[in-house]
Order: sequence, then C-alpha cells, then structure tokens
Amino acid sequence: MTEVQFHVNVPDSVHYACRLLRKALRKGVRLAVTGPAATLAELDRALWVFEADEFLPHVSVRDATLTAAQQRAPVWLVEDFRHGTAMPVLVNLGAPVMAGFEAYPRVIEIVSADDEDRVAGRQRWRDYLTLGCVPVKHEVAA
Repeated sequence: MTEVQFHVNVPDSVHYACRLLRKALRKGVRLAVTGPAATLAELDRALWVFEADEFLPHVSVRDATLTAAQQRAPVWLVEDFRHGTAMPVLVNLGAPVMAGFEAYPRVIEIVSADDEDRVAGRQRWRDYLTLGCVPVKHEVAA
C-alpha cells in the first residue's frame, strides 16, 4: 500500500519543496512533483537558483514521451501525476487526489499555512481515507 505523508503548516511550499528535493537527491531518491501549472513553473525557476553552488537537476514533463536524457533526470515536474509513475516518490503541491496514486510507493503532500491551501489539504486527506489509505501527518516547525 502507498505510504502517504502530509507535511503541514509549511510557511512557503515552493521553498520547502526545494529543501525536500535537495535532501532526497542527496540520498539518491528520485521523485516526481505535481501541482498546479503555475506552482510547477515557480518551482522550476526556484530549482535553478535555490542553491548558489549546487544545481538541483530536474525536467518538466508535459506528456508520457521522454528522451533518454530526460528519463535520467532525478526530479520530474509533472502536471499530470500519471506521467511520473516511473518514480518511487510523488510530491504533491496542491493537485487533487486522483485514483491511480497507488502507482507510487510513497506520496508526500505539502500543505502551506495559507487558509485556502489548508482547506484543500483537508479535502485531500479525506480523499485518501475514502480511497482506503491512512495518511501520516508531520507538523512543520516555523
């Protein structure tokens, strides 16, 4: 069964995602990141400048067709989470839960402290429960 974690009360979702991705890459973990197009575009820009002396390699995946070079990228930014199922971890920056998330062994939901994002995060939590998955909550210290 898919392990689902909610990282909640995140002050800045994109910055937090950059830190999370950096940590995962240092451990050799490959990830797909999904969310609204505008959020993924912001993350794409942030990954280029997050670390002054370290590049966080990533690729934006628009469809299921990837070149060999794109397939080697350790981070895939995917608007449609089904295009990243080759990865062991899915990081969600706000996209609704859809049937098929079970293709990933692990899902990390990032929920900011913003009221609107918290409401959407609570709905995603309920959606996972409805789909038979019991998420684990991690409070992020400010």
